[in-house]
Amino acid sequence: MTASTATREVDVLIVGAGLSGIGSARHLQRDCPERSFALLESRASLGGTWDLFRYPGIRSDSDMYTLGYAFKPWLGNKSLADGPSILQYLTETAEETGVTDHIHYGRKVTSARWDSAQANWTVVVERTDDGGNEEWRCNFLLMCSGYYSYDKPYIPEFEGTGDYRGRLFHAQHWPEDLDYSGKRVVVVGSGATAVTLVPEMAKDTAHITMLQRSPTYIASLPQEDGWARALRGKVPQSWIYRLVRWKRVLFQILTYRLARRRPKFVRRVLLNEVQKALGPDYDVKKHFTPRYNPWDERICAVPDGDMFEAIREKRAEVVTDHIDRFVENGIRLQSGAILEADIVVLATGLNMTFMSDIALSVDGEPVVSSELFAYRGMMYANVPNLAQVFGYTNSSWTLKADLTGEYVCRLLNHMRDHNYKVAVPYLPEGGAEEEPMMDFTSGYVQRAVDKFPRQGKHVPWRVYQNYIMDSLLLRFRPVRDDVLQFR
Repeated sequence: MTASTATREVDVLIVGAGLSGIGSARHLQRDCPERSFALLESRASLGGTWDLFRYPGIRSDSDMYTLGYAFKPWLGNKSLADGPSILQYLTETAEETGVTDHIHYGRKVTSARWDSAQANWTVVVERTDDGGNEEWRCNFLLMCSGYYSYDKPYIPEFEGTGDYRGRLFHAQHWPEDLDYSGKRVVVVGSGATAVTLVPEMAKDTAHITMLQRSPTYIASLPQEDGWARALRGKVPQSWIYRLVRWKRVLFQILTYRLARRRPKFVRRVLLNEVQKALGPDYDVKKHFTPRYNPWDERICAVPDGDMFEAIREKRAEVVTDHIDRFVENGIRLQSGAILEADIVVLATGLNMTFMSDIALSVDGEPVVSSELFAYRGMMYANVPNLAQVFGYTNSSWTLKADLTGEYVCRLLNHMRDHNYKVAVPYLPEGGAEEEPMMDFTSGYVQRAVDKFPRQGKHVPWRVYQNYIMDSLLLRFRPVRDDVLQFR
């Protein structure tokens, strides 16, 4: 390992150059122009999720009118956009605003320590190109690195994988040389990745099977928004973007609240639509009826029902069973049936991490993530000058990312106007009534729930999954309150 380079200093250091990092940088440029900033990106290119995942058909299951930034209208026709289009949108945003000039690639943050005497963070960075180290110092640290491991997806242990003669890999590590034309393929999983892969690969495979232990709720959404199509050419694109964005926001909030209050009704509506798409003879109860209520886990969206179309046309099928073991020519199920496969793709989910497992400390004391309380859904009790972008679980990630970027700028400007160097939320005596920060029953959440911070039951310790409520709380309420202390 080479020696560390000279320490670099900026006012605000952003970790991550994906959707959150690029958006946060733009907010800083616009609202805090006097603040210097830099983005540290561990990979060799920007884009985060949208550059990492390369599997066929990669797309968003959130509409682009809410996944897009508030400050940059999405001009494409597709509401559920493909990965390359989203990456191009992010690249354009970074280039046209000059954010690309502030990105330092191949910089993996390993630790960050706060020094109250100096009122700054010292961030240790490993250079992934040559293995050397760097140190950065900043007054404010903004974490935009997402919530899952880029290197290690979740792969369950299956018996007999060494006996299998075909190709076996996780979708997160898609091989560039893979040719699946005319092959028999099994995709293991039932989440967003699986329902994206199956209809896309079905165009070229001899046959493809989605093998699931249990079903997921799947809803068909139109590829192109009806309002946007009707208004195109009649009003400016920026107006269309705002109108459709708010329509989608309200729809997401109302359907989520309805699902929480009347889960049986929403369940019936969803399953009736699936039955209509697949025909009266299809066994929807077995293959598309989950054991949980809608929005206990995220609902998968498929554009124009492409998944259902592939099943109707016999190009794809769904098998609901458990894996007994891998065998030489495929997978043996607990029912005794064997799924023959030339290729097996594991779409078995991801591993969540808190702030990319960076070692944090405050004045020499390690920060234990599971002991933290979230303040306003972005800062943490007793941790100074640090915020994390963590988007919605029931809506588009960027809606919360935009609000977080705006609030951080309000906070920094408040500190500037009053000559403060430090802002830190303090828990009241006796703490707060605690709850898990995320209440999803998804496997990836439950596997990591004990590693993540807690939330309280009341403002400002409550993490709301509601864009309108957060807009009021984060945009219009005073920065100063009884919890956030300055010095």
